[in-house]
Amino acid sequence: MYTRRFSLMELKETDIEDGASDKVRLHQFWPLNEVDPKNSKFPCCIVWTPLPVVSWLAPFIGHVGICREDGAIIGFAGSNSVNIDSFAYGGPARYLQLDREQCCFPPNLAGHTCKHGYWHVEHGTAITWDDALHSSMHHFENKSFNLFVCNSHSFVANCLNRLCYGGSLGWNMVNVGVLILLKGRWVDWKSVIRSFFPFALVLCLGILMAGWSFLIGFASFSLLLIGWFLLRTYCLKSLIEC
Repeated sequence: MYTRRFSLMELKETDIEDGASDKVRLHQFWPLNEVDPKNSKFPCCIVWTPLPVVSWLAPFIGHVGICREDGAIIGFAGSNSVNIDSFAYGGPARYLQLDREQCCFPPNLAGHTCKHGYWHVEHGTAITWDDALHSSMHHFENKSFNLFVCNSHSFVANCLNRLCYGGSLGWNMVNVGVLILLKGRWVDWKSVIRSFFPFALVLCLGILMAGWSFLIGFASFSLLLIGWFLLRTYCLKSLIEC
């Protein structure tokens, strides 16, 4: 009976091929369901909705959440409270679906697909999308909510850092807000009205009652808010942690 002997080179090539196929299988994802705004299902999306009163004065400020693979929304909406499938302040007005292929899911310390390796471990890693969100939920269950210091944007940024989304560990409340505002899609035309009509009404009433001085004060208020968030995020990060 003939028995074939494999050379060392053939064995190495087989190991390499098996390793490559394992890596391919590791990064294969099951298909996601379609976005379903009627049932508030947004698989692997960041979602945004305006805040009462606050968004009337500054429409670029809102409440954000991040969604599991099944579409359920997770949001940090209060101290020691992370909501699941119950988005605070109404249904989402904007959403942005993220690409799981841009995440790093290392099975071990040597399995990072991102360039950060050890630093990714320091931020917290995950083996699946939902695993990252679950870890961030546990982290924020003991956090105090503060609109100006530790808010829903901070929670989403923590999730994205665990995912190392886009190969970055620098996600924070500012670039999360910019991402959803610039790239997010409106759910429908009613969402546009819900987001901007109160702001436009307050602006018009203010100008009618107080003149252009109201507009100057309004603009100053918005600039102060933007300045604070930039200062807190990039200059006071080590002093004020979330």
